[in-house]
Amino acid sequence: MSIDHDRLDALEPRIAAMAERLEAESGIDRRHFMLYSLAAAAASTFGASAARAMGAPVPDPLVADDPSFTPPQAPAQGTPPLPLGNGEAPALQFQAYPGGTGALLDTLLRERGAAAFARTAFTVRPFKGAVPASDEDIAFLPAHRQAALIKARKLTSVRLTDIYLERLKRLNPTLNCVVTLMEASAREEARGADQEIAAGKYRGPLHGLPYGLKDLFSTRGGVPTTWGASDFKDRVIDEDAEIVVRLRNAGAVLVAKLSTGLFAQNDQWFGGRTNNPWNLSIGSSGSSAGPASATAAGCVAFAIGTETQGSIVSPAIRCGLSALRPTFGRTTRHGGMVLAWSQDRVGPLCRTAEDCAMVFNAYHGVDDKDPSTITTPFHFDRALKLSTLRIGVDPAAPKELVDTLKSLGVKPREIGARPTVAGVGQGSLNVEYAAAFDAYVQRKAKEIGLDLNALPAPIPGRAPAPFGNAPASTSPMAPADWNPRFVAGRAVRAFEYVQNQRRRLALVQAWGVFMRDLDCFIGAPTADVAPNAQTGHPCVVVPYKFDVPQFGFPGQRADTTRARPTLSPQPIGGVITGALFHDDVLLSVAHQIQEATTVHLKRPAL
Repeated sequence: MSIDHDRLDALEPRIAAMAERLEAESGIDRRHFMLYSLAAAAASTFGASAARAMGAPVPDPLVADDPSFTPPQAPAQGTPPLPLGNGEAPALQFQAYPGGTGALLDTLLRERGAAAFARTAFTVRPFKGAVPASDEDIAFLPAHRQAALIKARKLTSVRLTDIYLERLKRLNPTLNCVVTLMEASAREEARGADQEIAAGKYRGPLHGLPYGLKDLFSTRGGVPTTWGASDFKDRVIDEDAEIVVRLRNAGAVLVAKLSTGLFAQNDQWFGGRTNNPWNLSIGSSGSSAGPASATAAGCVAFAIGTETQGSIVSPAIRCGLSALRPTFGRTTRHGGMVLAWSQDRVGPLCRTAEDCAMVFNAYHGVDDKDPSTITTPFHFDRALKLSTLRIGVDPAAPKELVDTLKSLGVKPREIGARPTVAGVGQGSLNVEYAAAFDAYVQRKAKEIGLDLNALPAPIPGRAPAPFGNAPASTSPMAPADWNPRFVAGRAVRAFEYVQNQRRRLALVQAWGVFMRDLDCFIGAPTADVAPNAQTGHPCVVVPYKFDVPQFGFPGQRADTTRARPTLSPQPIGGVITGALFHDDVLLSVAHQIQEATTVHLKRPAL
């Protein structure tokens, strides 16, 4: 197919005449207009040639006397662009389903009807046996067992809230997991929950349960939202994030805003390092550092974290917890700090998989304030017949975890290497980082006198790994508590960004083929976290044995300059990765593993 050069030659004098007229009337640069118009004409002619080859009628392009033709307008002089902060979403939205969200919704409606989009009620099993006598025993109960006691009015929200407030105050000097303790409002919410329950106005299984929130989410009432940064340690965003609204509507009691690493990276924040309750000589990993540490230490019933690339999975493994990194799009992020609109997710960190299911069931689904969101079915099944599932196993999968599944009737099928697409790197992620933090970058650059137009070219490589501490920054922004990944994305060309997104869709499609005959699979811990951050797949962290963690487990980097700490035994977690929107299947599998084992019931000695 070639461009019709005769047609372009005929158009050129008409474009020149039009350019002169527009320059005189509207101030539009004649040369620029001719350049862009000829380029558009060439593209139109190319398309017209293709259309004619198929017998389609094609109008002449750039007809000046066509009544539908509107000449370009001169830009308004002195009108600044709309200012943007951290939260405004771009017009382009990532869709995890290979055929697009529309195709997914069409399939769900055709196969399941309108009921597919209704939230399923989560039923709490009755509590059996005596109510624990000690505060510590109550504190370490799984959240779904605490919910059963509250529903039966054998435990009040006020008592449970007081237990957790006392533990947070007593243990925080050791753990360093609390940014803001919300003592007064938590007690008020707990009293309100007890009054409602006594009046027969039970809201559901989260009613009266105290929880902790990663300090990336805004909360009204004069409470700071710090993002782990000293620049924002006193900053108040006087609105509730949607996750806070949904959990409050479910009756949950917010007791603390918990630490996140600086701008959601690692476990280092302006207050220091957040520690692993099982092994205090090491951090809790990040960036959901505080939620993982507090939950593992029995300081909250459950906690809410976020993940862009490993920030739920890594601290859950480090602290021996159960956790869900949901399918992309299933949870609202509104009111939370943005790192990457196309990768950020919100998930629960809990002591059991059933807790995760109970919490997730209360807040997943569409939010018109977050255009990435979608409602899909979620049906947690405690009695799911595992022998009916297609579960893949990588040769590097933890043997103990695979053996447990085999004992439960699973017939695993061996899988090979996961799909890759050459050229899908971190470039697009860095672009989202840079865009989300542009306002902060501009502010800090002005404060320290840095010319952003004269920055050195970024060093080739990827953004800091999701596990462990990044090496010391050599960026000119380092004095400003900076991360060079927020600068590197500024230098990526738009062309390269779009090409990367096209390759990313190819990766999504390749994973769709790979998962076509699988409900879920088990690989080496964290092996698939990075690619699935880009494809949107869900995963569940589940402890499978109690042992001394080895160096090289998630969150630790080899360091030959320092003595290795002596570590104590703790729960060791594996990762089960699922097909898109199979979050309920993953949690049902993890639940049965925990029904057959006791690792998740162990407690750290604090």
